[in-house]
Amino acid sequence: MFAETMQAVVAYGPYDYRVEERPRPRPGRGELLVKVGAAGICASDIKCFTGGSLFWGEGGSGGYCEAPVTAGHEFAGTVVELGEDAGELHDVKVGDHVVAEQIIPCNGCRFCKSGHYWMCEPHVIFGFKRVRGEGGLADYIIYPANARVHVIPPGVAARRAAYIEPLACAMHAVDRGEITPGDTVVIAGVGNIGLCALQAARRFNPGQLIAVDTKDDRLELARRLGADVAINPLEEDGPARVKALTEGYGCDVYIEITGNAKAPQQGLEMIRRLGTLVAFSVLNEPAAIDWNLVGDQKELNVHGSHLGPYCYPKTIQAIADGTIDVESLISEEFPLSEFEAAMEAARDGSHLKTLLIPQP
Repeated sequence: MFAETMQAVVAYGPYDYRVEERPRPRPGRGELLVKVGAAGICASDIKCFTGGSLFWGEGGSGGYCEAPVTAGHEFAGTVVELGEDAGELHDVKVGDHVVAEQIIPCNGCRFCKSGHYWMCEPHVIFGFKRVRGEGGLADYIIYPANARVHVIPPGVAARRAAYIEPLACAMHAVDRGEITPGDTVVIAGVGNIGLCALQAARRFNPGQLIAVDTKDDRLELARRLGADVAINPLEEDGPARVKALTEGYGCDVYIEITGNAKAPQQGLEMIRRLGTLVAFSVLNEPAAIDWNLVGDQKELNVHGSHLGPYCYPKTIQAIADGTIDVESLISEEFPLSEFEAAMEAARDGSHLKTLLIPQP
């Protein structure tokens, strides 16, 4: 029925990702075998590839990534084989187009039991944990019995389905901002997830939606996707501009998606007293901030944002009905065999989403 082997992009260490021929996995009890349709390269994949200490630890040991492991956590595909009881467990059948949330919850820790599964203590995320969470940069992937699986409507192309995971993350970040109609909202960093967050924030009817980024082409796309104002902090004083737009007060909500360690302090300066700051970025280095702005001077609400819990159904719907545009964010597609070129394209800063497409 299927080939006995498959291609997979396997992470061994920083700058050491190899396209290998590996045995095709076989689903066990409760598991799904999924043929990957498309998979994206995320900013966190780039940070892992380039040796970020969060993933590899200081000195190359003790980090989150357990190598060797098949990389990739932004993917969707088609069910091609069911393990015992898997159809009933996940409410799917062979031929269904499906996506799994990026975390594989243990269902036994205090967070899983209280419904906060995305903060699961073992914290197994696809693409970073050998055997327990092999990733989607491969022809096939196993969705484990504990995976949270969602069916994608017919007609959603594979390239758009690969955007479900980053858009779900953006949706959650925006939800954490607790935007109310009329708010001035700053989306700091309008790369892939930032541009998704900008579109999601527009649904809450903000009074002003402000995009901040150091790349003018991304700011122009942000304008086309709904930003009222675009600010390049390399060309003007960002906090001063935001205050000028808000009668000197500052923005109501600041959502930090830059990945740059300077952005948290920028946000603290831009935001008004009693405002809300959402911290989403994965940073490769510590961020230095004036902590007095958080408490004594502004009494801010600081909300973390991690993954996309409870956001997948509305995310899938938004992509299916086109109310959020992800097609404009896809830059290039490469076959798995050209992973090195795909990673270079993702890293050079001139592209948004770079996809890898397994071959038939």
